[in-house]
Order: sequence, then structure tokens, then C-alpha cells
Amino acid sequence: MTPTPYQIPAQTRIGHVHLKVSDLKRALDFYTGLLGFELVTTYGTEAAFISAGGYHHHIGLNTWQSKNGKPPEKNATGLFHTAILYPTRADLARILQRLLNAGYPITGAADHGVSEAIYLDDPDQNGVELYWDKPKEMWPMDPQGNLVMYTRSLDLEGLLKEI
Repeated sequence: MTPTPYQIPAQTRIGHVHLKVSDLKRALDFYTGLLGFELVTTYGTEAAFISAGGYHHHIGLNTWQSKNGKPPEKNATGLFHTAILYPTRADLARILQRLLNAGYPITGAADHGVSEAIYLDDPDQNGVELYWDKPKEMWPMDPQGNLVMYTRSLDLEGLLKEI
């Protein structure tokens, strides 16, 4: 028997990500101190919940199974990156400038046609993508009207001119 086809509702969103970290304070220093998330609450000394704009939490951080642990091998399965969507290109430029001012290592930067992204790793080597979506009318399409995504070099100097 073939299951009835199902399509997830278009308004569905990814609500939050929960990361295993080795050092909660170090993770909070990165996510709240550098990236600017707000600390919403802690769960004892082993977990914290952070957000942007007062949401109950966008990111959960915990040491329940990972306190003082080592990052997974690069060729292991698991989370590739957490993508953090900024509302405007200028907001992406501001966080880029903040990272540069802090001397925080950036692992990549790309124009994907539909978005522009900056890549880095958090202190536990979890991948982090900081990006903004281009307006839908700017998305690249082929002659048949199909979306054409790509990975091209992002002009960081041009991005910084947005500030």
C-alpha cells in the first residue's frame, strides 16, 4: 500500500537548534558576547537558551552529554552548520565587521544567488552560517523558470559598504 502523498505546510519553519557543547560559558561568550544573541534562561549549570528579539529560544546549548568533550571528526555524520538568517544585507555587513574587529576566523564567504553567506565555526567546531536572503525577485532563474543556485565568491569589501 502506497502512503497518501503529503506536503508539509508552506508556513512551516525550523523553530530552533539545540547544540551539544563542551563548555557552556565559552559557548555563551560566542553566541551572546560575539554574535549578540540574548540569554533567555539557563537550566542549571548545564544548559542555556538564547534568542533574538525575545523569542523563547532560537538556540539551545547544553553539556548534558558533551561536557569537556571533543568536536566530532570532520568526516563524521551530524550537523553541517546552523544557519542564522539576518533581516537585511546591512545587518550581515555589521556582523561581518564585528567578526573582523574581534579577529574571529571566518572559514568562507559565498554568494549563492538566492542569498549571501559568511561561514565560521563556533568554539566547539560546530559550523555556523550567517546569511541574508536576497529578495525573491532577484533569485536567478533559468529560461524555463527553474531556480538556479550556485556558489560564487562573496565580495566582502562590497558587503562592508552597506554599513
